[in-house]
Amino acid sequence: MTEPRITLHGTALSGHVHRVELLLRMLGLDYHFAEANAETRRTSAFLALNPLGQIPVLEDGDLVLADSNAIMVYLVRRYAPASHWLSDEPVAAAEIQRWLSIAAGEVMYGPATARMVALWNHPSDPKRAGQITARLLTYMEGHLGTRDYLAAGRPTIADLACYSYVAHAPEGGIALDAYPGIRAWLARIEALPAFKPMPRSPLPKVA
Repeated sequence: MTEPRITLHGTALSGHVHRVELLLRMLGLDYHFAEANAETRRTSAFLALNPLGQIPVLEDGDLVLADSNAIMVYLVRRYAPASHWLSDEPVAAAEIQRWLSIAAGEVMYGPATARMVALWNHPSDPKRAGQITARLLTYMEGHLGTRDYLAAGRPTIADLACYSYVAHAPEGGIALDAYPGIRAWLARIEALPAFKPMPRSPLPKVA
């Protein structure tokens, strides 16, 4: 049996990794998942792949690529250039890029950071993470009031980039009950073919 050409290095509980795995599955690409925990990421072998020691890392033949958003752009351009996941139309392309930036900014420093603090005692300010999350979710709720997806009238990599950490915001002590538009959007992503959930972690105790 031929080994998959593509290897995805990461961990199952990483939203950055999960967004790439979702796209790999939805593009129907065969891949090998290589576990890269904190200890693995300090090894010389892993640092040769990504000197920053971060996940995910994608190997595709001789290509080694880091950064989840960059990996998703590559996968679509390489394997599904005519698909709905990206766009060459200027406005749609700009909207997708805007939400990729939000995923790397507000999503990362909001719900993703709140989750890291609650689950793994990450040395970040939970109050600031909560404030960023509140602004983000309020904006997303209003934005999704007039559309089904974030950047276009169809799912794009922008939706996958934002999905995982927003869906798992309750693990950081952030409830989604007050955001019906966001919850409906999450359900639409979860209904896409080949969707695979990210494993749930125990919810933090509320004092």
